[in-house]
Amino acid sequence: MNTPKTEPETAPAPSNFIREIILDDLKTNKYGGRVHTRFPPEPNGYLHIGHAKSININFGFAKEFGGKCNLRFDDTNPSKEETEYVDSIIEDVHWLGGDWEGRLFYASDYFEQLYEWAVQLIRAGKAYVCDLSADEVRQQRGTLTEPGRESPYRNRSVEENLNLFERMKAGEFPDGARTLRAKIDMASANLNLRDPIMYRILHAEHHRTGGKWCIYPMYDFAHGQSDSIEGITHSICTLEFEDHRPLYDWYVEQLGIYHPQQIEFDRLNVTYTLLSKRKLLQLVQQGHVSGWNDPRMPTISGLRRRGYTPEAIRSFCRRVGVSKTNGTTELGLLEYFLREDLNKRAPRAMAVLRPLRVVIDNYPEGQVEQMEAVNNPEDESAGTRSVPFSKVLYIEQDDFREDPPKQYFRLSPGREVRLRYGYFVTCTGVVKDSSGAVTEIHCSYDPATRGGNAPDGRKVKSTIHWVSAAHAVNAEVRLYDNLFTCEDPNQAPEGQDFTANLNPNSLETLGDCKLEPALAAAAPGNRYQFERLGYFAVDPDSAPGKLVFNRTVALRDTWAKIEKKSK
Repeated sequence: MNTPKTEPETAPAPSNFIREIILDDLKTNKYGGRVHTRFPPEPNGYLHIGHAKSININFGFAKEFGGKCNLRFDDTNPSKEETEYVDSIIEDVHWLGGDWEGRLFYASDYFEQLYEWAVQLIRAGKAYVCDLSADEVRQQRGTLTEPGRESPYRNRSVEENLNLFERMKAGEFPDGARTLRAKIDMASANLNLRDPIMYRILHAEHHRTGGKWCIYPMYDFAHGQSDSIEGITHSICTLEFEDHRPLYDWYVEQLGIYHPQQIEFDRLNVTYTLLSKRKLLQLVQQGHVSGWNDPRMPTISGLRRRGYTPEAIRSFCRRVGVSKTNGTTELGLLEYFLREDLNKRAPRAMAVLRPLRVVIDNYPEGQVEQMEAVNNPEDESAGTRSVPFSKVLYIEQDDFREDPPKQYFRLSPGREVRLRYGYFVTCTGVVKDSSGAVTEIHCSYDPATRGGNAPDGRKVKSTIHWVSAAHAVNAEVRLYDNLFTCEDPNQAPEGQDFTANLNPNSLETLGDCKLEPALAAAAPGNRYQFERLGYFAVDPDSAPGKLVFNRTVALRDTWAKIEKKSK
């Protein structure tokens, strides 16, 4: 079986082009031996698994080279930004291991400086106030094969531009009435250089500055200068910003300020997964999911609630690596690293999700035995626990067939199986309801097989798990599947949007599950391997007397099949 090689997080990172750039810069002392990166999210939604890759890269390189990494919110659009998003991002970055060491910044910290720089460009004849509407600006922008047309307001005098820009700041004009544009080249082959908008009028409350400003810098104007202010050496971002780099360079060069180095890498795409904050917001607003932290969502908060570990996500990002070509990664790879991590750390437990009552007729009435069970075979230090065994048990409905098909080796009339950590039992009879469905099975047990071994050396072909009925803890278990039915959720049928690909069976809730009694003390966030069933985590919805578990991932590893199929 071909599976990814799992390396410890302390192992030397594999080489890539970004590391080579940094190593070369250190060799030439380009930045005085400094490595200073930043993670600059826009607070207009929750972070997702794609952002995890960027977090891993920026904070990872800073740590590797003894440098620094800032957390900065590029909060230049108050109409889409909320404090809720800021708080969630801080929590997510911290959970993933990002340490900004107190260097938490906001683009809004620099609004005064950005305004002064805009005035500087106006004075230099490099920016002008334009009265065209947004639609008119788009119409005059041109195409990849045709140059744009100059605005009729492009040649306003410096004095008129300064006056109008000051009045824009003072709130004299309504939203959209005027913009400040850079004066570059309307015939440039790069559309981003065709007199881009620097400021727009937006009478909106900002989550930090309130109503102080009614003009806001565009992301492209604020981003590079914010990096410059913070002394960033390596401004690492995804490939969609590659065409914007000449504009960032133009701004800092015209202003004569410190020039960071921008480096672009491939964006993370994962099968069966949507990584667009706009579309994820649509899922939330339309009620397709319960919120940004729904365990079916690819958000960091959703993955955390589902039971993912930061270590597994970091290992996944490390394996995916960086390149200069966008591609798509199989979801199975992420799940592989999750299983690898949980297998080492998750304590084992027995749980019956679809219970079927079992009565052991020859077991002494009222007797209870404590069976010794291993907490984690991968971790000897985890020790053992005691699991009560009694006359009446629960097993999984799927572990019994009255008329078993060929190659079915679990419990059936006359067949003997092993109860995990318990005894050998043989089915002797069944009880059915009026519809003919089996509601109870009867068995006999062999007292000589305590612990699951027969002294006469006989073998059985199946071992099944169980829970003592008298000691069982009731729980609700939520079984999650992929949120979308196709590998690329964006490929919707003609005339429909991506929601047409939603999986109607992405969540199944089981309300009458039976767990071993030790799980009564499980706390939200605790993770377990339910033997033979998969990995599960306690949901925050849990409360005293009400346990709720989420299935994190099944035990079955599909990565081997994916690897085989790709050959």
